[in-house]
Amino acid sequence: MEGYLFAYFTGNGPQQEAVRFAISTDGYHYLALNGNYPVLDSKQISTSGGVRDPHILRGADGKTFYMVATDLYVPEQGWNNFAMILMKSTDLINWQTSVVNIPETFPNEFGKVDRVWAPQTIYDEETGKYMVYFSMRSGDGAPDIIYYAYTNKDFTALEAAPKQLYFPPADSNTKACIDGDIIPFNGKFYLFHKAEDGDPGIKLAISDKLTEGYKLVSDKRVDSERNRVEGSSVFKLNNSDEYILMYDVYTNGRYQFTKSSDLEHFEVIDEDISMNFHPRHGTVMPITGKELKQLVAKWGNFDDLFVDITSPQLKKLNVDIKGKERTMHLPVKRGVDLKYFDPEFKCWPGFAVSPLGPQDFTNGPVAYTFSIEGKGDVVYQVSASEDHNPVLEGYYADPDILYSEKTGKYYIYPTSDGFDGWSGYYFKVFSSDNLVDWTDEGIILDLHKDVSWANRNAWAPCIVEKKINGEYKYFYYFTAAQKIGVAVADSPTGPFVDSGKALIDWKPKGINRGQEIDPDVFTDPKTNKTYLYWGNGYMAGAELNDDMVSLNMKTFKTFNVDGTFREGTYVIYRNGTYYFMWSEDDTRSPNYKVRWAKADSPMGKLTIPENNIVIQRDPETNIFATGHNSAIQVPGKDEWYLVYHRFTYPKGVDMPRGSGGFHREVCIDKLEFDENGNILEVIPTFEGIEPLQITN
Repeated sequence: MEGYLFAYFTGNGPQQEAVRFAISTDGYHYLALNGNYPVLDSKQISTSGGVRDPHILRGADGKTFYMVATDLYVPEQGWNNFAMILMKSTDLINWQTSVVNIPETFPNEFGKVDRVWAPQTIYDEETGKYMVYFSMRSGDGAPDIIYYAYTNKDFTALEAAPKQLYFPPADSNTKACIDGDIIPFNGKFYLFHKAEDGDPGIKLAISDKLTEGYKLVSDKRVDSERNRVEGSSVFKLNNSDEYILMYDVYTNGRYQFTKSSDLEHFEVIDEDISMNFHPRHGTVMPITGKELKQLVAKWGNFDDLFVDITSPQLKKLNVDIKGKERTMHLPVKRGVDLKYFDPEFKCWPGFAVSPLGPQDFTNGPVAYTFSIEGKGDVVYQVSASEDHNPVLEGYYADPDILYSEKTGKYYIYPTSDGFDGWSGYYFKVFSSDNLVDWTDEGIILDLHKDVSWANRNAWAPCIVEKKINGEYKYFYYFTAAQKIGVAVADSPTGPFVDSGKALIDWKPKGINRGQEIDPDVFTDPKTNKTYLYWGNGYMAGAELNDDMVSLNMKTFKTFNVDGTFREGTYVIYRNGTYYFMWSEDDTRSPNYKVRWAKADSPMGKLTIPENNIVIQRDPETNIFATGHNSAIQVPGKDEWYLVYHRFTYPKGVDMPRGSGGFHREVCIDKLEFDENGNILEVIPTFEGIEPLQITN
């Protein structure tokens, strides 16, 4: 086995309820075949016109394939249906199909059935037959029950009326069960299923026998989600003892992948997964290299290149392939010699590329020819450049930047991003001498280990350096579980010690909206007094007491900002003016942006200019969601830089249901002012800034 086939559908609308295929060479990275269009015509193989929940299985003979699916077209039928589809193939391309209508076939036993959902197939070694199992419901008010039946030899019909397969415990809250998925493991049969018990998720029952005796392992979900999930599917990784459990997070329009070696404890591996499509309830089956090649020959295309670009000199998250335009841009890390750069293309079976080896990218794009066996070839124009944005490798957001007088270095303190629903739980710090080359200094605060009053949603930190009694101290304000805390250290890189309680876990009087998040700390160079600002949906601020871990509530106020204020306050001082910046819109929106106002003191009235954009999306480059910023002045100079996050480029804006809002990247561009002290709008760039000259 050299690859994997992923069978799936994409949604509830027209053209979405159809079987689609994707392939992978490693089980982690998937590319859609046929341009993510159906590989089978739903109207030809179903009675409803829609096909959902495809499950695919390699037969016991190793060369016959069985696929089953729900016969349902939601736009016309709602969630009621009566049939499933049985499919059989010897080449994964041509399929013999049959429809089994349950109430018509078994009117005495199941004449009232109005739901037949999510069938799957397994080979029963004891009987030498293929067993199909699925959920059914007999009328409104009845629970969905998982049944099974054996098919005939031709895999065109059921031999006899279905029997109930799984019986939830009598004392369980489960009213219904759907989406069964059985895998043999260690001499037993593991039945993963969706339990409809008020918190719909994946549960596990185990039996010594295929067709009976399943006992629930625990009433706790085995999936790793807080949201509702369904459509679980387990497959074993090739040449490995590890298994992947994947499932459909259907309320969020996304998929989650987890990994396990014992099929009871699972680790989320979403960061290791990539797909150029958005699947719903599907299954993955290992395939041979020959089968992979056949699938590419049939459904491969030149818009989606089945090629890995493996050079360690690349910023791989930001490789930009435009299939229809036949262009590719390769952003490289600093210091790469573009006169002798090798992208290190690795082709999947059925694909080929030339030229190979190092090429000269200094004179413009290099022409690469990509070929599909039996389909000819096309030429892509491939360019490469040293892009300094993003400045940090990986997903990070809400950056706060500090220049440390103690060390003479710059530090970025971001939100650790890439966690679904902003569910990160730790904070890191990065250091630099020149604002371009950044070193990961590691985790400085772990909510699970270091904080007693909160263990989730580690967001939007900020930091200040204070010299107290001749010693430098670092006060780190952070969001956790929608509260604001503070930790203290003697070094910019920690270790940081939490104060032991939340500093802000209350709403200002008269405020009934928003969240207590997004702290910003600012020391007034005129008075050396330090202020804390915070709020989502409102902007609040107060002077910090001398201990830096409590507020002087006599100075507390909420600011009268206009309707553009959402979150992310940030304050700087320049030439006698205090500048307040904030983010507008939602961080999941491509239109997330930064605005500004002036004040004559740290707690003064805000004066909002008519044109007050600091930074926003750029339609020319399609850089989206530029927001939640900080800013830094080069010591001793009137030279400023804006530090902000954006959606990951180029994929962020196309991620499902706002997922770009927690797959963000940190960037730096120059911040400039006009002769009247107004902030000039910053245009976000890929190039970023040049390294600062380091002086002793």
